[in-house]
Formats: sequence, C-alpha cells, structure tokens
Amino acid sequence: MSHTPPLHPVERPLPAEAAGGICREITEIGNPVLHHRCADITEFGTAELSQLLKDMFFTMHVAHGVGLAANQIGLDLRMFVYDCPGERGERHIGHVLNPELQVTGEYLITRGEGCLSVPGASRELTRPASVTVRGHDWRGQPVTVSGTGLFARCLQHETDHTDGALYVDRLTPEERSRSLAQMYDNRAAVMAERAERALSMARS
Repeated sequence: MSHTPPLHPVERPLPAEAAGGICREITEIGNPVLHHRCADITEFGTAELSQLLKDMFFTMHVAHGVGLAANQIGLDLRMFVYDCPGERGERHIGHVLNPELQVTGEYLITRGEGCLSVPGASRELTRPASVTVRGHDWRGQPVTVSGTGLFARCLQHETDHTDGALYVDRLTPEERSRSLAQMYDNRAAVMAERAERALSMARS
C-alpha cells in the first residue's frame, strides 16, 4: 500500500528487516496472481522464507510503500510485510503469514489510498477505523496485530491482497475508471523513479 502522493513520497530509514534484501519486480493490476486468493503457507522457518521477507521489505521501501504482499512480487503466497506510521508518529514494522482479519470497531474513515500494483494512482476509500489481524510469523509462531487509522487501513489493504482483491475493486465503476486513468497518466514517471531508486539503494 502507498499512502503518499506517488511523485512526492516521504523518505524513511531502511529498517533492519530489509538488510540483505534485493529489489523484486512489482506485479501490476491485470496480472492473474493479484486476482485470486493466495495459497496458505504450510512450511515455516525456512531459509527461503527468511530471504523472501528481506526482499519484500527492501522492495517495499524502493517503491515508497507502507505494505507489500507476496503476490505483488508474483508469488502465490498468503503473506505480507508492513512498515507503516501510526497516528501518534510511531512506526509499525512487521509481517504476517496466513492473515485473517477481524473488524474491531464501528467507526469508518474515508481517506486517500493507493497501491504499489496500481502505480501513480490514488482514490478516497471508506474502511473500518479499527481492525485486528491474526496469523503467524515466518517461524510459525502465532501473531496478533491490531491497528487504528492509517495502520488499520494498511492491514486491511494487505489482507485484501492475500484474498485476491485490490483497493480499486472496492471503488464504484466510475471511481475505478478514474483511478486507472490516473495510473496510465503517471505510471511512466513512477516506474522511472523506482528504477533509479533501486539502483541507488543497491549501491548503498
């Protein structure tokens, strides 16, 4: 998920979770892997999973994201990572495998939302203001993550990805069309910036 205007992102320090990671290509809307429920992870604690998490964190930061699901780098796996600011300036960093989401409050919030797989576009979307996600970490230990505000939106956005849904699927047909038109207008600039950033971060 992205929450800042694509061409004017906010820089954040690279988290320790990204150390040793490489940048993967981000899949875009229309790729079949983004449009069906992903497969549950049944084998935990592997070196492959550990490296995948590093790559996902690194890729997310290259693209100025606050969340990234495995199918956004082409993998049919039910997992996501996040590095999302909280409402009081705190920084939420973590990952969830096989996430299951529960809405925990009655309030709804409408705000702009974007997606790394719909590059250069954003639209206002109404979502619950408070949620909890349960799943596992990469070692197979139970994980429970609760969030409000922007972090709640991030948890919902990424869990949606593992279910095969994009934020544009929650828009009206007219708003979806506007979002895709915005993507077509801005995509080239966003992709060029990502490529330049990937090279720069790989050297540092």
